[in-house]
Amino acid sequence: MEGTAEITLWQYLERLDQDITLAINAIHSPFSDTVWKIFSDKEIWYPMYLIVAVLIFVRLGWKKGLVSTLMIILTIVACDQFANLVKDTAERLRPCWDEYMLDNGLRRLEHNGNWYGFFSAHAANAMGFAVGSLMAFRNDTPRKYRVWGIFIISWALLVGISRIFVGKHFFGDVLVGFTVGACFAALLAMAGRVIIKKLNL
Repeated sequence: MEGTAEITLWQYLERLDQDITLAINAIHSPFSDTVWKIFSDKEIWYPMYLIVAVLIFVRLGWKKGLVSTLMIILTIVACDQFANLVKDTAERLRPCWDEYMLDNGLRRLEHNGNWYGFFSAHAANAMGFAVGSLMAFRNDTPRKYRVWGIFIISWALLVGISRIFVGKHFFGDVLVGFTVGACFAALLAMAGRVIIKKLNL
């Protein structure tokens, strides 16, 4: 009986995730579709990453800046590789390959891509970059960078949510991606602070 209850709960949660995803995905207009495709396209944001890296060096100096930037790079690499490992292990189809989702009106704004989508590397990388850059800037101890924090966390949330609107990820994929990205970023940023303190940079 316990096994049956667990399966039933899992099926309920999966259907809830599907229905939330469909409800979000159904909200659209020509303008919003364009906006979500922009947020979903990671290559568009490369210049922003470069500008942030330069600003980190300007604000922190080259030694602290180098350590902080390396921690952000390691965060993105860790998020990417962990996401690939989990996707290949969990083998949960993306919404755009899921018959139930397609039969119930899922809208696709991008090509389908590979089969598996749990969890969203886009969401993990975006939140990892957001949290990592915020914590990096806060190595500039007199400043709190609250405005930057509001901006970059909002940006990361929009990047993750965009993956639902374009039909590439479930709501749950994105939530887990946000969590993984924030955790990796916080851990590596704290490691960076230990290095900066130990080396007296």
